[in-house]
Amino acid sequence: MTRCQTGTMRTPTFEHLLIASDGHTATLTLNRPDSLNSLTNEVMAEIIAAADWFDHQPDLRVVVVEGNGRAFCAGFNVNEFRDDMPESPAGGRIPADTGRLMADALERMAPVLIARLHGHVVGGGLVLAAACDLRVAADDVNFFIPEVDLGIPLAWGGIPRLVREIGPALTKELVMTCRPFTAAEAKAAGFVNRVVPVADLDAAVEELTEEVASRPRLAVLATKAHVNAVTSQMVGTSRAWSDGDGLGAALRDPEARAAQAAYLEKINTRRS
Repeated sequence: MTRCQTGTMRTPTFEHLLIASDGHTATLTLNRPDSLNSLTNEVMAEIIAAADWFDHQPDLRVVVVEGNGRAFCAGFNVNEFRDDMPESPAGGRIPADTGRLMADALERMAPVLIARLHGHVVGGGLVLAAACDLRVAADDVNFFIPEVDLGIPLAWGGIPRLVREIGPALTKELVMTCRPFTAAEAKAAGFVNRVVPVADLDAAVEELTEEVASRPRLAVLATKAHVNAVTSQMVGTSRAWSDGDGLGAALRDPEARAAQAAYLEKINTRRS
């Protein structure tokens, strides 16, 4: 990342992200299209750094979070699932904790985050979307939480965030059964704000961005902070501090290791 002076509008550059800003609005684009924008510790460390930069821009009101290519985000890169992950550039107690730090950094941002969802929204990518304030989805989006099939719990604060957005019963069902669900079901459950045809996605995101950014900044940002303060008391995302420990334990569990091997073999067979 290039260094920038905190509080200025000089836009930073990253290896895996694209950042753009016009002062009032900005975009954060995951730019790993060949991997369907899968997340690694390096990518998530860049997202944390970008969130900090956005949070220091004095006139910024809205940040659109999106993915380049065929998917919003395919979740954590399954090829990196191992119990001896290298240290994360984002720090944290343990390397498996980087996703929680990423989600927390996004959620703490003062500007409003709008997730532009298309293609695949998988696992950790769904947690990334849940950390945003508003979500607009194309009608062909495929939502999928495969963690239990991988023998691991959904971490990174994903459980409290899903409970907050869709309730405990549906959270349990979607996480434990690993069944895919559609944009229409996500809308009915309250996870997304708007569902539009693929061809209309950009226009819908631009419309919502303008609707929020055109309002007085102080009142909009105070509303976000107030709602987040209320929901934090309801679901307790701070309890996700221990998520990394549960993930690490699962990565060492024999049954979980067998599930991971079977899942990866199935994926590789599909690709060959």
